[in-house]
Amino acid sequence: MVKIKNLYKNQSGSVIRTIVYSIGHMFIAASCVMYFTGANIYESLTDALVEPIINGFWYYLLDRFWISKNKLI
Repeated sequence: MVKIKNLYKNQSGSVIRTIVYSIGHMFIAASCVMYFTGANIYESLTDALVEPIINGFWYYLLDRFWISKNKLI
């Protein structure tokens, strides 16, 4: 139990930043798709949900890599 708590504590900043980034990206993606392509709200929301989720995972991996490299400095 202690190890799980420490793991969460060590990664909580990355998780929170990833969630905030993903939510903001969803709004930006839906707006851009609607504006640039003229897609309807449903098509825009589909793109806005799928693509940021993938980017969210990518950002999390990059953030964890960045943190691991900065600990060495």
